[in-house]
Amino acid sequence: MRRPGDEEIRMTTRLAWIMGDPAGIGAELMASLLAAPTLPGDAKVLIIGDRRVLAAGEAVIGVELDLPVVHELDTALASNAPVVLLDMGNLDPATIAHGEVSAAGGAAVLANLRLAMRLAREGKVDAVTFTPFNKQALKLGGNPFNDELEFMLHELGLDEVVGEFNVSDRLWNARVTSHVPLRDVAGLLSVERIVARLQLTVRTMQAAGIEHPRIAVAALNPHAGEGGAFGHEDDDIIAPAVAEAQALGLDVSGPFPSDTVFLRARDGHYDAVLTMYHDQGQIAIKLLGFEHGVTVLAGLPVPITTPAHGTAYDIAGSGRANPEPTRRAFAMACALAAAQRAH
Repeated sequence: MRRPGDEEIRMTTRLAWIMGDPAGIGAELMASLLAAPTLPGDAKVLIIGDRRVLAAGEAVIGVELDLPVVHELDTALASNAPVVLLDMGNLDPATIAHGEVSAAGGAAVLANLRLAMRLAREGKVDAVTFTPFNKQALKLGGNPFNDELEFMLHELGLDEVVGEFNVSDRLWNARVTSHVPLRDVAGLLSVERIVARLQLTVRTMQAAGIEHPRIAVAALNPHAGEGGAFGHEDDDIIAPAVAEAQALGLDVSGPFPSDTVFLRARDGHYDAVLTMYHDQGQIAIKLLGFEHGVTVLAGLPVPITTPAHGTAYDIAGSGRANPEPTRRAFAMACALAAAQRAH
């Protein structure tokens, strides 16, 4: 028998919110959102991290939060509070300096992330968002992988097509390769991989409410290879992938030279650009909207988001961090989770 209120509880997103690198701006960003009158999404929130780290963030921006704090996971999951903090007790911020990479900070973040992935794997949360990580700190803290996405896949027990997207207002950037050396990019491109990324991009954007996404595909080489004068990957790999995606019914065009493709998208001709490597898209998308960019990790059991700007060591502790990307990342996680449940 369904009890009164069961439907409301079921339809509310269960969101895990991970404290990121303690030497950066994450704690003050989290404190800023928690101090607002309402959070930007319909979610029951489980914060994962050290209460002392959040308190340090509160001190930076001059607020004092009154949050329920628990020390046992079962107690946190059973709580009816809209926001509850699971105090991991894994890092004393007095031992961490603002703006400095540390193994201790990276290890604490890995512990927070590992628990969130466990909860996602077990179906106990619908979405995850996190304040920014520092990849060097994660490495020092024990991450054996290139980045946090590979770590997440390992913790989730997955080996699937996943994607990392950057979103700036209405414009999306997807990547075929991400955190790999530039010299390796050409060898990692294939028709199958590009088509798989295009399919994932369409599914993710549709979940975000863009019913018929129009995608421009960036070339790898200058001038899209200039007929082979500057490389053959555009003619031999990328163009056939675009044709195959079109045959599957996707609204895809290209390959376009990467020095102009974002102009087409900026002017409204496309909703997304698929780039071949990390900086090819990151430079453009951050220039177009660094102040409100969101990173979305898709193709996982739950959507995962984070602000696109990174740990901002240069301004950590100054109180100048802009909470808008964090607010948008929180809202995006809630929206994608709701869409995923609906399907």
